[in-house]
Amino acid sequence: MAKTIYVLNGPNLNMLGIREPDTYGHATLADVEQLCAETAQNFGLVADCRQSNREGELIDFIHEAHARNAAGIVINAGGYSHTSIALHDALVAVKIPAVEVHISNIHAREDFRHHSFTAKAAFASLSGFGIDGYRLAINGLAAKIGAVDPSNKVKS
Repeated sequence: MAKTIYVLNGPNLNMLGIREPDTYGHATLADVEQLCAETAQNFGLVADCRQSNREGELIDFIHEAHARNAAGIVINAGGYSHTSIALHDALVAVKIPAVEVHISNIHAREDFRHHSFTAKAAFASLSGFGIDGYRLAINGLAAKIGAVDPSNKVKS
């Protein structure tokens, strides 16, 4: 049975493709989810993609990942990255390898976006690669957990 990774997207990411396309591009959340599913499959993993505009529901998803023995978490907590100690604490509590992703380069934007609580709970953080950051995050997560690309039998 394939190992599952949770791909969690926070507030306003359901508006990808509509919201500020100059900043976030024209790809939709469905495009992100397809990219994640295909990338995960390359490593014999399954991407369980979730999105919520509610902080508590994102925390519930993290707890569920623990209860279901998920192999890893990729998280784009959106604006909650900069404000949510509770998301940080949930990620720390479950002790699941996590990668933080941001579509835009948060360090080239407003000052309040330069700090991320979720980054402090992750083993890696990516920003500014557009939706390709999700692919890079899954590749890095696969390497961290020792997943092998079955097409070439090489670890990521």
